[in-house]
Amino acid sequence: MRRGRVFIYLALIIILGLVALVVVWQRFLTPKTEGGPTAEQPTPVVTTVNVIILTQRVPRGTALTADVMGMIPIQQELYIQGMFTNLSDAEGKLAKFDLDAGIPLTSSMVVDSAEQLSTTGSTAALAIPRGMVAVSIPINRLTSVSYAPRPGDHVNVIVSMTFVDLDPDFQTILPNRNIGVIVPGSGTGTISGTAGGAGAETPGAGGASAEFQTSSIVAVSGGGGGVVGRVVTDPILAQTFYHVPSEPKQRPRLVSQNILQDAVVLQVGNFPTQEEEKQAAQQPEATPQPGAAEQAAPTPPPAPDLITLIVTPQDAITLNYLIYSGAQLTLALRAAGDDTRVNTESVTLQYLLEQYNVSVPAKLPTGIDPPRSLPAINFGLYETAPTPVP
Repeated sequence: MRRGRVFIYLALIIILGLVALVVVWQRFLTPKTEGGPTAEQPTPVVTTVNVIILTQRVPRGTALTADVMGMIPIQQELYIQGMFTNLSDAEGKLAKFDLDAGIPLTSSMVVDSAEQLSTTGSTAALAIPRGMVAVSIPINRLTSVSYAPRPGDHVNVIVSMTFVDLDPDFQTILPNRNIGVIVPGSGTGTISGTAGGAGAETPGAGGASAEFQTSSIVAVSGGGGGVVGRVVTDPILAQTFYHVPSEPKQRPRLVSQNILQDAVVLQVGNFPTQEEEKQAAQQPEATPQPGAAEQAAPTPPPAPDLITLIVTPQDAITLNYLIYSGAQLTLALRAAGDDTRVNTESVTLQYLLEQYNVSVPAKLPTGIDPPRSLPAINFGLYETAPTPVP
């Protein structure tokens, strides 16, 4: 009997403990939600504004019409001062430069008249990075990698020039020429050419024998002045000879070197003038009509003779000097994405002989009959483009 009461008391204690635990959990441990569990959050209101975008590409100088414009809504926070919100405000305006499709139209992209368009600068200047300049150099089919470069390509510029020896005082090509000199006094002899000088009397000038009288030294020019040579003594015969060049002019010495690397091509050929740009913008595209006779093929444009490169200001001055000094410039096309720079050596005849192990032919007592020579290259063939095959 007493054991049963103990079990009853234990059960009551357990039940009361559970009830106390539930009360504490609900009142102190359970997080409270304000407004009830089913309270709805308010939906934020987004304010939008309609702006104009271009639906197709618009070339520079083209008048904007409703066919090339559209409206899209954007958030008020994304609106920028200068965006057009009304089609009538943008119609008739001229594109300041080439505009791509899908961009929002702003007032800085258009002008009101062609006069304003001519003062906004060229589109070519927009492609030149800050601190760089554009300069044009002459090209032909050989020096331009067969007209392979296109705007955006990277090229190297190779220069080839010839050197001659000069007289440091006269600044003329050696060898110098000598002339006859008449010493002061009188005598009889033959004078060739024209005598000049104070107190000179040369009645026999021109090759005739005559008496002459001078009061000073007189130089005679134009009468077969010889080339200045050098005195050579033969060691075997012990005779002295006066050697003169066998050729009338000095043979120039050729050298080639890579002077510019990784120059960017801006344009191949001439840039269009303002009149040509206006005509291209106003000329409608020809739509072929079904059943119409085939039109004659248009005349191909002439081959370009200039290429414009983007270089540093110092490199531009260097190219200008080389052009006016008569040096030959040749382009080498670089691989796409290649920006490496290589230190190169100047190429001369001595470099070819040593670097490529070229042997100079010895003077042998025998030879090939008939003698054969290498054909000369006609560089004039590379100055004009070939006629295209229809």
